[in-house]
Amino acid sequence: MPGGARFLGCAGLALLGLAACARVTVAPVPSVAPVPPAVTVGSTETGRASWYGVPHHGRRTASGEVYDMNDLTAAHRTLPLGSRVLVTHLETGDAVEVRINDRGPVSTKRIIDLSQAAARVLGALGPGVIPVRVRVLALPGGSAQAPGVPRYAVQVGSFGNQERAEALRRSLAREGIEAVVAPVTVGSETYYRVRIGSFGDREQAQQAARPLADRGLRPVVVER
Repeated sequence: MPGGARFLGCAGLALLGLAACARVTVAPVPSVAPVPPAVTVGSTETGRASWYGVPHHGRRTASGEVYDMNDLTAAHRTLPLGSRVLVTHLETGDAVEVRINDRGPVSTKRIIDLSQAAARVLGALGPGVIPVRVRVLALPGGSAQAPGVPRYAVQVGSFGNQERAEALRRSLAREGIEAVVAPVTVGSETYYRVRIGSFGDREQAQQAARPLADRGLRPVVVER
């Protein structure tokens, strides 16, 4: 091969080598999970709620607690475990206060998964999925109640309408059951909770709730 041809050949190979070295492989950027928005007391979220019961009863929740479908609890994707929230049925105005102790729901079309007891209060057992508003009432780390003070009551209803609450109280009074209407203001809204008794432990409250359930009511034991 003539000298010039050899030079051109070598130069060509060198250029090819440089071109090969110039190729840069760009590694894919790993996906980063979105950061949940900051949560404060009073924060609200609107969407759809589902519920879960028997298949999960007795299993461990994300908080480490054993799931009890008869407690007023719920699963949420991002709220801190231990948060207390008010869940309001947007079509009826009924409301229930629950504690977040699990993660869920699995479906991205729903924002919260209620325990069976909470779903019963809101009338969600039949429909399965209901429209709700979730409002944060308290975040973990709140002060504990002093020992020896009655901590439980039996709640038989919670309404956004005072007359509905009073009507239930009067109906119970006719049956010899003494109940009180306890209003609570959350944000700009007031809810009227119909409650019976004041009990020092959960077992006493549960015993009082059983005959109420036999009467066709929807009693749930709540922390005072």
